[in-house]
Amino acid sequence: MSENHADVAIIGAGIVGLAHALAAAKRGLKVVVFDRTPTAVGASIRNFGMVWPIGQPAGFLLDRALRSREIWLEVAAKAGFHADRSGSLHLAYRQDELDVLREFVETRHPPVNGGVIALLTPEQVMEKSPAAVKDRLLGGLWSATEVIVDPREAIAKIPAFLTQAYGVEFKFNRAVTEIAHPTLKAGDERWSCDRIYVCSGADFETLYPAIYQESGITKVKLQMLRTIPQPDNWRLGAALCAGLTLTHYKSFDHCATLPALKERIKTETPYFVEWGIHVMVSQNYQGELIIGDTHEYGLNPNPFDRADLNKYILDYFQTFANPPSLHIAETWHGIYAKILDRGVRGQGLSDREEEISPTPNPQPPTPSTELIAHPEPGVTIVNALGGAGMTLSFGLAEEVVAMEL
Repeated sequence: MSENHADVAIIGAGIVGLAHALAAAKRGLKVVVFDRTPTAVGASIRNFGMVWPIGQPAGFLLDRALRSREIWLEVAAKAGFHADRSGSLHLAYRQDELDVLREFVETRHPPVNGGVIALLTPEQVMEKSPAAVKDRLLGGLWSATEVIVDPREAIAKIPAFLTQAYGVEFKFNRAVTEIAHPTLKAGDERWSCDRIYVCSGADFETLYPAIYQESGITKVKLQMLRTIPQPDNWRLGAALCAGLTLTHYKSFDHCATLPALKERIKTETPYFVEWGIHVMVSQNYQGELIIGDTHEYGLNPNPFDRADLNKYILDYFQTFANPPSLHIAETWHGIYAKILDRGVRGQGLSDREEEISPTPNPQPPTPSTELIAHPEPGVTIVNALGGAGMTLSFGLAEEVVAMEL
């Protein structure tokens, strides 16, 4: 069995692994990245492509998201993929939604780096996006910080950029099955590495499974849809979402007006709460709209997608967006890892799944924003960024690498 050496080895070529490869390679280190599949096919290519700082609470997470945004723009320019500085709009059609938006604007510290948030009138909303439904529109929250990439394009092009710019070596179709620092085994190759990062996403059963079991980690399945390219080069403008999204992101949790909105949604449309549904839309450079999503929690996600959940998504979508075409070209599901907050438990879980899902420790060893663990000296697990991998990975990787290398 041949043996090779690298300063840094990374397990996983999704966005978390790529971000750590970039952060390490910038320091002049020899980096090798392993992935068990011929190309990355996990959650990193099955999402909206939204870099979404507006969803992060003020403080270190917002700072991390804004730093990630900077890196996304730098990498996009060098790697040759599209990055649309579209900004975002949260639309309000009910008074309780507008109340949350108004309170958010009044209490949110303005983002740094020239970011802007503002509460817009219906007329101002329509100037930002021709897709917004104007009937009964009360206003909208504008944020300038959001960037849209096509995750399939970006995740496919970043490895070649890292190889060309920094000499990063990629070992696709090569599963790492054994780690005993400083050595790892991948197929018929043995590597010695000074530092190993395990960024394996939803595959947390293969390496260090006991660490994951103790962490309270679970899996989240989401369903999404993609339209055909919109006719006549029509563009969405700002990425759109509406009242449901205010109940999903932590950035709105401090609003005293939020519980009333949550209660109204739970009473009027309990299936949104049951299946963790909130609805957003982005548009890629090809003109396709990406619409979603649901959130089902459990260690053994149902492999079968449900048409009724996609219908819930599309029905709600049409209450706030009216694009030229809603012809659906593709549907799919993604699965990502998350440290489950107690307040989320039960959404999308059957009674049986609720019983068998591990309960987080009373005092978890890591924050619920991500899982960072050190199963042995020289090895770091980085996982469970939840649904914010595209938004936070580049910034988090710089922080982790700066502390350890």
